[in-house]
Amino acid sequence: MLNRILSTAEIEFRIALRNRWVAMGAAMMVLFSLVLSAAGTGATGVAADPLSVIVASLVSLAVYLVPLIALLVSFDAVAGEAERGTLALTLAYPLSRGSLLAGKLVAQTVVLALAILAGCGAAALMGFAMGGREAVQGLGALGRLFWTSLLLGMAFLSLGHALSCLARRASGAAAMAIGLWLAVIVLYDLGLLAAVVADDGGAFTTRVFPYALVLNPADAFRLFNLAASQSVDAASGLSGAASSIAVWKPLAALLLWPVVAALLARLSFERVQP
Repeated sequence: MLNRILSTAEIEFRIALRNRWVAMGAAMMVLFSLVLSAAGTGATGVAADPLSVIVASLVSLAVYLVPLIALLVSFDAVAGEAERGTLALTLAYPLSRGSLLAGKLVAQTVVLALAILAGCGAAALMGFAMGGREAVQGLGALGRLFWTSLLLGMAFLSLGHALSCLARRASGAAAMAIGLWLAVIVLYDLGLLAAVVADDGGAFTTRVFPYALVLNPADAFRLFNLAASQSVDAASGLSGAASSIAVWKPLAALLLWPVVAALLARLSFERVQP
């Protein structure tokens, strides 16, 4: 079974290379990382090394860009093959649906990891160029940003697979993927903000709001990185929430979301008729 998963992953990775997903993802991460790094190193009055300041800026980038790249890579994983007529042929081989989906996830995770690594590498170069040896202090924060970004991306890869299973065509899967990104990354926080303002310090703000933040994988990602980087908390408006929520809660959410999303994708795939 492992050999079948790895063989599928190799094929999917070659397809991603051919479709320029690796190059496009890496280019997007490097470009935005360099822009935010240049802006972050200009911050004054922050008692932290330049690389840690850059990482605090990159958290805001990753929470938007990593899920978007993950959904763009994964939205047609099933719907695209079904529309082209290759899904029926693939399932005719002695390859289970779980192995096929796992192979796609492994390959697309590698694509995402390369893109994130390229962005983190560009940020590290900027940090050392601006801060010299002092930037070594921020390598821990940069490493944490890498693996938490990968966990966030893996969750959205599997969510993209689930949407691809629900859609009949790749165009429909693309529309659903963009809708999911808008709902989870943009509209969710706006809704929470409106609810907090309307609640005016009531039960929702004190009891429900912290859990609502943790349950969202994007907010859990931000909260964990902010809570783990106390020296640069001021870089985000969520610093108050990050300090009031136990650090293990957003970490647990980050670890659970890829598993839950993968199970959801697997259940959705069972309903697909090639």
